[in-house]
Amino acid sequence: MESVSGALQTISMDGGLVELACNTMSSGRGLIGRRRGGNTWLRTGLIIFLIIFISLQINFLSFRGSSDPNSELNDSNAAILSMVPAVLHKFLTPRPRNTTNNVGLNGTTGANTAYNKWTLNISDIKRNIAQYNLQQTVYNEDIFGPLQNDSVVIVIQIHDRITYLRHLIVSLAQARGISQALLVFSHDYYDEEINNLVQSVDFCKVIQIFYPYSIQTHPHEFPGEDPNDCPRDLKREQALIKKCNNALYPDLYGHYREAKFTQTKHHWWWKANRVFNQLEITRTHSGLVVFLEEDHYVAEDFIYVLKLMEKTCKESCKHCNILSLGTYLKTFNYYGDAKKKEALRAIKQQSIISAGQVHPSWTFQVLPSLYQHSQKVEITPWISSKHNMGMAFNRSTWMDIVGCADYFCKYDDYNWDWSLQHISQNCLKHKLHAMVVRGPRVFHIGECGVHHKKNNCESTAVISKVQQVMEDGVTEEIIS
Repeated sequence: MESVSGALQTISMDGGLVELACNTMSSGRGLIGRRRGGNTWLRTGLIIFLIIFISLQINFLSFRGSSDPNSELNDSNAAILSMVPAVLHKFLTPRPRNTTNNVGLNGTTGANTAYNKWTLNISDIKRNIAQYNLQQTVYNEDIFGPLQNDSVVIVIQIHDRITYLRHLIVSLAQARGISQALLVFSHDYYDEEINNLVQSVDFCKVIQIFYPYSIQTHPHEFPGEDPNDCPRDLKREQALIKKCNNALYPDLYGHYREAKFTQTKHHWWWKANRVFNQLEITRTHSGLVVFLEEDHYVAEDFIYVLKLMEKTCKESCKHCNILSLGTYLKTFNYYGDAKKKEALRAIKQQSIISAGQVHPSWTFQVLPSLYQHSQKVEITPWISSKHNMGMAFNRSTWMDIVGCADYFCKYDDYNWDWSLQHISQNCLKHKLHAMVVRGPRVFHIGECGVHHKKNNCESTAVISKVQQVMEDGVTEEIIS
């Protein structure tokens, strides 16, 4: 019975065929021997099946990995377009032109389409820039009428990140009251594709200005990079021996000037002077001027909230001279968590002192109480790192700032906002104070730029998060 028992064990382990094994026990050793042979074939077949199955799985995964690289791009593009009303898709969709590659809506490049840049030499670019700045053409003025003193002027500083600019324009197109505003696009990089995009804006008045002292137009001389400039990390002693430009004046950290960084500060100061003092359409304008950048994104009610903040300033905060609408996604704890923490903090404070002594951190309520949490404002000294995005001020504030031009231009830092902070602390009779809206109306969507280079510069996820934040800000429940 040992062999029979062995047969039973083998059949049971290989196939689980206990009933079949029991039926064959009375047939003798010959049948059991043949069953053993059958098991060998069964085992061999099973092994072959497993090998084929694994091979098919490997081939399938390999096929997926080598699939059309445009499929992921197309999915991403579709996701972006789904966030935008169909009538505004024209601002997101590049027009093909002699295409060999494809630039996606989120900044990625596919294998089948792309844009060939116009090839203009520096002389052509300078001539075109001079013509734009001389003509001061205001697009759509015949449709929307002249600029009024209570209209908002929106100044957008642009370099070459057209992908982000497309999304900013889409957000502006959806803003309430935008038809009464003036968009001033201030460029420090001349590009016909960007010009075509800007000139396609049809929902308000538009004017373009071009910073005439850019790196693009002065690549081998100041304010660009002169061949005799001192290298950034050259020691002062070596610079003196070399007699390179500015050898006597490294910065506070021992570094020499880098044109690509300093251009942003130069451009900011030039465009503010250009808007307040030189442009025919704005040089007598006394209303608010909002400063944005190409990688910002605005909420639908940002103009409405801005005007309410302006009214509140006139009535309740005479010393407020800057309005701030923006914040950074990575540093602002939006709505849910912040709301809970504020409630817990209030409870903790009330356990220590009486309720009448508790001063709310957000002092003014500029909108009806229906959306109480996200529509309050704070009064605070202006801090460059916190209140530099979506900031707005009027001519009166500008006159105070421009009176401290030396403090701005000679301050040893290439950031315009830090230089403005220096003015506030060391020159202004009345320091800059900001009214800051708690529920931000301007968002930063740029993942890549002058200071940051990443492998993935897609804007899809960031824009989706911004839209979710704005939606939550309107629908959230109120803490009583």
